[in-house]
Amino acid sequence: MSGHSKFANIKHKKEKNDAAKGKIFTIIGKEIAIAVKEGGANPDNNSKLRDVIAKAKANNMPNDTIERGIKKAAGAADTVNYESVTYEGYGPSGTAIIVEALTDNKNRTAANVRNAFTKGHGSIGTQGCVSYMFDEKGQILLDKEEVTMDADDLMMLALDAGAEDFNEEEDSFEILTAPADFSVVREALEAEGIAMADAAVKMIPQTYVELTDETDINNLQRILDFLDEDDDVQEVYHNWDE
Repeated sequence: MSGHSKFANIKHKKEKNDAAKGKIFTIIGKEIAIAVKEGGANPDNNSKLRDVIAKAKANNMPNDTIERGIKKAAGAADTVNYESVTYEGYGPSGTAIIVEALTDNKNRTAANVRNAFTKGHGSIGTQGCVSYMFDEKGQILLDKEEVTMDADDLMMLALDAGAEDFNEEEDSFEILTAPADFSVVREALEAEGIAMADAAVKMIPQTYVELTDETDINNLQRILDFLDEDDDVQEVYHNWDE
């Protein structure tokens, strides 16, 4: 059991995304392009593409939009080539922040990310400066209200499929996997018709930092808001206990 409600954060993030579908669809569109480029356009032979499609559907992306993205990535010779870049840094009171981006212009993205940190009185650090405080894990979150299976049966299903850990919280279930086992576990749940509120390989904080100073909270939120507005930024991980 954990005192930090990851599910509450996911719901808050989804509500923000619902108000700005263009942003999340842009993010997923880039992930589709990368997945097709790396493993081909057939989801049956490309587990990464299957994972991205599942993420797209969880975010209510229309099927025809998904299919157009796959076809475009598979057939267009002039498709933009995106490069994966990661930035690490510090927010107020030493909070740790990791920024993952897909970009066709690293100089632009680096400048924008640096500007976001500066606006919130944070600072970019060197590679590895905060990532040691996170664990890379497949994380699957289930809304308890959407799950009809008994908790013990759900846990056994997940563990039998290869999950490392199963946590029950007040409003949700959390399933953790090694990154390599994430697709298999997700697909085992999908095969049983279990709806997933969120499912992705993420950087999960080992511990969380609580901020009490209003200025620190506002500055950190400023950093996160600027990063959220940047179309190059795919994911932002931090250890602030919101």
